[in-house]
Amino acid sequence: MVCLGRDGLRHDWRNCRRHPPHIALPAGALRGMVPTEGTNSQANARPEQMSYDVPFAGLKVVDLSQGIAGPYCAMLLAQYGADVIKVEGIGDGDWARTLGTRYGNHSTFSIIGNLGKKSIAVDLKSEAGKQVVWRLLKGADVFLEGFRPRVIKRLGFDYDAVAQREPRLLYLSISGFGQTGPLSSRPAMDPVLQAYTGLMNENRGEDGIPHRVPVIVVDMSTALYAFQALSAALYARRDETRGRYIDVSLMQAATALQSIRLMACHLEGGVMKPGGAPGGVFRIADGWMSLLAFNDRDWRILCKAMQMPALADDPRFATPKLRLANDVALYAIARPAIAAEPWAVWTRRLTEAGLMHERLNSYAEFLDQPHVRETGLIQWLTQAGLNQAGLNQAVPVPALPGMLPQAEGTPRGTAPVTGQHTTEVLAEHGYAAAEIGALLAQGTVAAG
Repeated sequence: MVCLGRDGLRHDWRNCRRHPPHIALPAGALRGMVPTEGTNSQANARPEQMSYDVPFAGLKVVDLSQGIAGPYCAMLLAQYGADVIKVEGIGDGDWARTLGTRYGNHSTFSIIGNLGKKSIAVDLKSEAGKQVVWRLLKGADVFLEGFRPRVIKRLGFDYDAVAQREPRLLYLSISGFGQTGPLSSRPAMDPVLQAYTGLMNENRGEDGIPHRVPVIVVDMSTALYAFQALSAALYARRDETRGRYIDVSLMQAATALQSIRLMACHLEGGVMKPGGAPGGVFRIADGWMSLLAFNDRDWRILCKAMQMPALADDPRFATPKLRLANDVALYAIARPAIAAEPWAVWTRRLTEAGLMHERLNSYAEFLDQPHVRETGLIQWLTQAGLNQAGLNQAVPVPALPGMLPQAEGTPRGTAPVTGQHTTEVLAEHGYAAAEIGALLAQGTVAAG
């Protein structure tokens, strides 16, 4: 990205300092991106002029992370306009491709985490492979890695080594337990941190058994915190002479995610009390419904909706504190009454009265909601490679919060197979055709 500084001179985006961020040269003055064949032509053709739609246009990102948190963070950078090169091992590539059901070279984890990236497959253990990565890092703005502490140092790409060559680069490490401490070398994934930070223990069913939250909330929140930290650092770097090291762990994210409950549990002596009664999930005649009626107004509304208005004046339930103290008796009355009517009756009564409630939808029911369709919440992606698994249908991808849905109805680019862009990326980084052929023949790199 070329911008105009206050000195009237042109500066590279990565070296701009103390300039008004909105002043930029016309797009014609910028180096262009050449569209290529394959599933990522959209991503390759993205404009290089920064805008609200592509605020990270012109940024170069090398993504050496694996799994879910790091790749999802790098995917967000790509969706905001950055040119993201995903470096994977030869063979299966990123281990996220092997999680859950496999669809050819993809899994749902790897599709979501790699939208809009280019993939190059490299033998990171070979000296020749490491030289390839060093070539990729030349001129990069952001580097992401997701290895356990000390592994990246053995590979030769620790922060000190990289910063010596690229002093203005922002270096992001994502790990399970962080870079220091007695647990730093332990392998960790989302369920491990759900257990370690107390999340599972707090998520108990009516049977009293702790349960894992099935959505990978720790990985996803880690990705979002990492993206936030990188975005802030990119903004600050305009006035800085050097890059910086950013350390984000799943443990940090899981703890921050639970900050309110963690404090409340501490203040309440280690035992988390219910917020009030009645509230939660209730069986209805044709499914399940979530509602809460903690204050006196909502309690009277619910009693009237249950066609039991006199219950609101029962002395056992006269105040929020009494309702909570007598919740067993309260639920013994409320649950059968709520179970007697179907959703259509409940939503009419409660909507008219202004009481918060919602039916429990399956994912399929959620995707079919008129409100979901009208708001453009879901973009339907035609993902190349799924046909290898006999699937030719479009797949749902949620629109990113705060970003307008793309006019073509899909995210920026699709997810590449392992090594899909190896030859293209090498050529873009100065390798001649003969050199690329030799690297392929030696097994230093592989093309998908």
